Amino acid sequence: MLRTAVFAFALSLGIAAVHAQTTNDFPQQNQQWRDKRLANLAAPNGWLSLIGLDWLEQGANRVGSASDNDIVLKSGPAHLGVVSLWKDGALHMVLDKNSGATVDGKVVSEADLIDDMHAGEAAPTVVAFGSTSFLVIERDGRKALRVKDSQAETRTHFLGLDYFPADPSWRIVADWVPFDPPRELEIGSVLGTINKEKVPGKAVFKRDGHTYELMPIQEEPDSLFFVIADRTSGRETYGAARFLYADLPKDGKVVLDFNRAYNPPCAFTPYATCPLAPPENRMDLAVTAGEKKYRGGH
Repeated sequence: MLRTAVFAFALSLGIAAVHAQTTNDFPQQNQQWRDKRLANLAAPNGWLSLIGLDWLEQGANRVGSASDNDIVLKSGPAHLGVVSLWKDGALHMVLDKNSGATVDGKVVSEADLIDDMHAGEAAPTVVAFGSTSFLVIERDGRKALRVKDSQAETRTHFLGLDYFPADPSWRIVADWVPFDPPRELEIGSVLGTINKEKVPGKAVFKRDGHTYELMPIQEEPDSLFFVIADRTSGRETYGAARFLYADLPKDGKVVLDFNRAYNPPCAFTPYATCPLAPPENRMDLAVTAGEKKYRGGH
């Protein structure tokens, strides 16, 4: 599911959905949201720390920073250990005796690894060594090491976030049109994969005399998630998409605060696995609100 595969980071970063607010408290709440967004993005284990996405082959995969490994890490011990991927998808790691690594904070010689698609409500297994760590992700039936380093240059040399001026007129109360039964939406990714997701309805709003529709998915019980693009995409804003959360509809209405449209992790690192805005959510409208393109983008 996309929440596990792509979007869980937004929830873990504490990016809140839009709650009711008045014109008077809009500036303060908008700034608080921006501050939280920045703090979590730049956290030691945030998306700015991502330094690798290394796909595993079936069988034994030698891992470490030395060139004789099957997977060569950008940082860490020369020989970290061996990650074995079995035919049934099970994962097991045997650590080198001199690796100094831990598995979920424990010093062990070997351990089974649980990837992000099979962790359920728990977190996937984390292998840590120095300032670096990795976990295993599964995408379209393939498994990879997602490697992070709190000392990554993308984090230590981060240039900050840029926004359009905060504008309460871009906090739009849209009509909610439910789908019964839910419809299906195809969402592509930068990896070339396509996920088919259930859409509970659509948000319909007017801007400058024109009507626009946006389709969300609902991977969490208390919010809607939109992957959007508009006329600013690839110009003032990141080309592939921006993300937007909203509270669940109430009394046939849903609040879309485009001031809180934000960049996916792919805007900051080439090692993320981000979705692309589906055609249904590409608006013929310049949404001059929210986060702009990262000026230090790759």
